[in-house]
Amino acid sequence: MPENRKVHSRLDPRQPLVIDTRELGRRPGSQRKTDFEVPAPSDLGVGMIGIPPGSRLDLRLRLEAVMEGVLVSGTVTGPLVGECARCLDPVASSIEVDLQELYAYPESDATEDEVGRLDGDLLDLEPALRDAVVLALPLMPLCREDCGGLCVVCGARRDDGDCGHDTAPVDVRWAALHEIAVTDETEQE
Repeated sequence: MPENRKVHSRLDPRQPLVIDTRELGRRPGSQRKTDFEVPAPSDLGVGMIGIPPGSRLDLRLRLEAVMEGVLVSGTVTGPLVGECARCLDPVASSIEVDLQELYAYPESDATEDEVGRLDGDLLDLEPALRDAVVLALPLMPLCREDCGGLCVVCGARRDDGDCGHDTAPVDVRWAALHEIAVTDETEQE
């Protein structure tokens, strides 16, 4: 087999994020709207927040035939679960993400790095969905915008009350200067 030929795996039309485009046809301008629910694939998240695997994702899509292939655009809505980056309390909300991806016809001149490819009349929406959702997730999710976080000395939640630690511990490299500052403050009082 020549080196420049890739072996393409056939898509399974029974997979929830594989869409059959036969009904759409190839006449540019023809379009079809579709709304459906799918279970969320695994690993739709970043460090502290994500969409739980198997939870319900609602997809509202428009498939449109264009000269180069099929343009898929729409929204994906799903639940978010994670923890606050400041206080580590649980965070639960939802996310709605815009999705737009062009899937080129197999005979198209577009390279696979530029756009996705149809496999016959099937397209796999999972990579585009994953990219759109993961890029839209907050890197530092918060339970509230004004979350006080945790005390750096004792680890107590600052929103629960005063733990008595007003400042962060002094870095040992600056301890001598800190002592001078404390001495100056007490002499001025």
